[in-house]
Amino acid sequence: MKQILVIAMMLAGIFSANEVMAQRPEGGQRPQPPQMVNHSDTPAGKEILALSASMWQWMSDKDADKLANLYHDSAVFVHMGGAWGKQQEVAIIGGGMIHYKKADMQGVSVRFAGDDSAIVLSEMNLLAVVGGNEVTNHFMVTENYIKVDGEWKLTVLAFTKLNN
Repeated sequence: MKQILVIAMMLAGIFSANEVMAQRPEGGQRPQPPQMVNHSDTPAGKEILALSASMWQWMSDKDADKLANLYHDSAVFVHMGGAWGKQQEVAIIGGGMIHYKKADMQGVSVRFAGDDSAIVLSEMNLLAVVGGNEVTNHFMVTENYIKVDGEWKLTVLAFTKLNN
């Protein structure tokens, strides 16, 4: 519990602190995502995107049981304040230390690496309550799923802060 409290305090400080603007490449434009085949319109792609949308709703609802079932036991969660595993993430969300209130999606795509690995890229404005403070951040979020015994499991959830 002490470790979770420390993580929540770190996140509160990081989310509420002023951030240094990352330098953009020459010309001031943000690089585009890698050019890979987007499978968002395929049946498999639609399945993964529906699962991703459900995950964001479960996070908003603080539904720790559904999230624990979705997350692979070896999952890694990369936030602005650090990285940790499944148990910590479920405890943080279930305990309300981070409340993902609303993910305003601005672009979502899915790509497959074989038949049992999917990558979802989502550009979003994420409204969250961290340590009692409501904050909005602009992120590119990477979700990686693998199929285990016919069921999709999230293995990586990584937040990359983007400049507006």
